[in-house]
Amino acid sequence: MNSVFKYLTLGALSLMVVSCVKDIERIEPAEQTRPAIIAGEDAAAGEIIIKFKPEMEEILAAEFTRSGGKATRSGIPSTDEVLDILGAYSFERVFPIDSTNETRTREAGLHLWYIVRFDEGEDMQSAFERLSQLGEVDKLQCNRPIARAYNPNANPMFVSCAEADSRATTRATEWPFNDPEIYRQWCYINDGTAPFASERAGVLAGSDAGCAEAWELCTGDEDIIVAVMDEAVMWSHPDLADNIWVNEGEELYAGKDADGNGYVDDRYGYNFVRNTGITSWTSNGRTGHGTHVAGTIAAVNDNGIGVAGIAGGGKGKRGVKIMTIQLFDGMNSCSLAMEARAMKYAADNGAVILQCSWGYNSAKSNMIMGYTPGPATEEEWAALYPLEKEALDYFINYAGSPNGVIDGGLAIFASGNEYAAQSSFPAAYSKCISVAAVAADYTPASYSNYGSEVLLCAPGGDLEYYGTPGTSDNIYDENGTLREQGAIYSTLVLDGVAGYGYYEGTSMACPHVSGIAALGLAYAKQQHRHFTSEEFRELMYNTARDIEEYFVGEKLYYMRHESAGATPIKMNLADYRGKMGRLADAGALLKAIDGSGRDMRLPNICIAPGATTTLNIADYITEEASNAEVSNSEIATATIEAGVLTISAKSEGQTSLSVTTKSGTKHHATITVRTGAGNGWL
Repeated sequence: MNSVFKYLTLGALSLMVVSCVKDIERIEPAEQTRPAIIAGEDAAAGEIIIKFKPEMEEILAAEFTRSGGKATRSGIPSTDEVLDILGAYSFERVFPIDSTNETRTREAGLHLWYIVRFDEGEDMQSAFERLSQLGEVDKLQCNRPIARAYNPNANPMFVSCAEADSRATTRATEWPFNDPEIYRQWCYINDGTAPFASERAGVLAGSDAGCAEAWELCTGDEDIIVAVMDEAVMWSHPDLADNIWVNEGEELYAGKDADGNGYVDDRYGYNFVRNTGITSWTSNGRTGHGTHVAGTIAAVNDNGIGVAGIAGGGKGKRGVKIMTIQLFDGMNSCSLAMEARAMKYAADNGAVILQCSWGYNSAKSNMIMGYTPGPATEEEWAALYPLEKEALDYFINYAGSPNGVIDGGLAIFASGNEYAAQSSFPAAYSKCISVAAVAADYTPASYSNYGSEVLLCAPGGDLEYYGTPGTSDNIYDENGTLREQGAIYSTLVLDGVAGYGYYEGTSMACPHVSGIAALGLAYAKQQHRHFTSEEFRELMYNTARDIEEYFVGEKLYYMRHESAGATPIKMNLADYRGKMGRLADAGALLKAIDGSGRDMRLPNICIAPGATTTLNIADYITEEASNAEVSNSEIATATIEAGVLTISAKSEGQTSLSVTTKSGTKHHATITVRTGAGNGWL
């Protein structure tokens, strides 16, 4: 049995949350100005990230082609003169070429971003100023590591799978799945009877994610992919394995980029820290954070083991898929350049939700408590880290499909855990969803950041509220059995061993919102509804619950409650009104989806000559299809058998496709056949 650990307010990674204003209005950043300084002390020596102006495109492409992608110079004389002075030894694109997605990469301008590496002895400010004077340069930023604000060496409260399964009990609440540890997950269905309640710290029925009503309508869908940007997700965890995204075009340890997406061995996602397809959850300094987050979203439901996930399937349905995007590996973290690659990778490989329990500290972080304040405004953040913003915009604009369930992607971030009256960035970015945390009685979690930038809140636990200062009697009972906690229980991994455990933080609130979003998109697919990402954000906000009636009086909690000498702190709950967003509600969201959005339609297809592709028509059309016709059979042919549409490409060209249902309704799409095209629906 592990000893009691110092609780982490996980989700307080030193790069933290993005958000939206509560009235869903767009806030467009002011015109970018280059920062007077490049960054702080953690800026990577000998590295600068450059975005060139569009008119430099052909010169850069020619040099990149000549060098095979391993250049030392740009091919632009004035730039190369500066690179010579700096002693540059590497000049490469930030984003590798992915033939399938290169067109939209260029459309978004991401092909113009390069990273230059030079003599680490060069003065960074001087190098920055030299490059900023070049007329061909559009934007500049430093490269820096993403730092975490939680302790990566902490030992989590952990129980193995075997131990969890051996002592499962039940409570009065009737649960819809047979997962034996689901009773600990008050955050899904809170009946007001949780044993961690006290006279000081109450529990109120309904302070949860609204899963009870939602699960009556939908439990998940394997076509919905959530990218977890975090520590690695243990893809072999017995309660996650069936809901892990798999890149079928790749094999582990093969040492090659079999699918041509620019990444080697990325069968289960990618480790952007070490630039390898081998993700790792056993490194020194692990917390199991990514695995915990993934479980809240998509732990496998109704499998007779462990816990449940909000969109983990059950009742005859597979759950949504978890894609591992590893930003942290042991004590190491990726750089801003690799983080940007990770966001684009997620969009290009099918993810429609970006789950991000990390970000910069809030600008209103308490420096006395050891927090270093982050950017204060959207304009400041965009000026300091333009690459990060453009990568986020790429995901928001290009994830999903115009013909799928959602056109664009949802970027969901934790607001931060610095007890601060402002969300952190990127969470505070107006195109993202910033998530604050609440306790089991609707009150703001003691540690949670809050502010006008926060769009939604969700259960995140509050051990400073529910715990007893200076004692451990709230951890284990007299038999050494883990007690129920006022924190979030989910899948976990410790020293390579799969299990379960408790964490708290906006990091834990954030995956509740991601899980609700994924469940909503799964139901939208089931109902043949289509949304833009902005429409779906608005629907999530409009169906969330206003809980400000509970923001009355004072709330008492104990900061650093592990100490017997902890000082009680009083929260004035009125200060949080208008600054916690609304409580995300899965049930209300799903009920609203039926009458929202638009009917889905058949997607267009772009396919290579000689290739064949298939489509399950029931995913797009409610009526049974009886016939398919192509206007020019010399370009392609189409057949329908058992509800599956098969397209066979013959020669280059473009033709129209018509699918007729049994009622006589016709649905139309366009088939484009061209050499080098991918085999997929657009």
